[in-house]
Amino acid sequence: MSLWEPFSPPALTPSQMQDLRLAASKMTGAARRALQAEMTLKYCRGSARLAATILGWSREAVAVGLAEHRTGLLCLGAQSACSGRKRWEEQAPEAAAAHAQQAPTFRTTLAYTRFTAKAAGEARRAQGVAEEQLPSPRTMAEVFNRMGYRLRKVIKAKPQKKIKETDAIFANIKKRPHGRGRGAGHTLAHGL
Repeated sequence: MSLWEPFSPPALTPSQMQDLRLAASKMTGAARRALQAEMTLKYCRGSARLAATILGWSREAVAVGLAEHRTGLLCLGAQSACSGRKRWEEQAPEAAAAHAQQAPTFRTTLAYTRFTAKAAGEARRAQGVAEEQLPSPRTMAEVFNRMGYRLRKVIKAKPQKKIKETDAIFANIKKRPHGRGRGAGHTLAHGL
């Protein structure tokens, strides 16, 4: 069948055409064009002009979708391909790399980094990375989160648990008389 043969309108009800328009409006980019191309091939004999008339789609978008369907290659628009600000870790991948170390217990295969986002920025400055290449500490934290690191508050030091020997040492100090030894009354000697 050629394009010049008489053509009857597609066997779509107005409700079905509205559903196709709604489905296409919920999609973006290549997925939308793929749907439009498939429906154009199925119901409009592969004619982008007919699809634009019947379904109200952009003739140019349908034509691009048909070309993508025919060749199997996806087209990128100039906006998505050539513009937009790149993420910081894409601009400076060597500066975004973080040093990781094995957990001290070696019980898990997880690696840990023992610094904060602020400390990472300071470490990069010490390595000679220019100040204008470094993001703020908050942005650095977001970069680490995007790279898969999960920043948590670091426990600085845990107090040691009270043990029996500690009680014995302090009990010994309390038993000593204060008046013996040189400088009596001025200093307290302990046996640690």
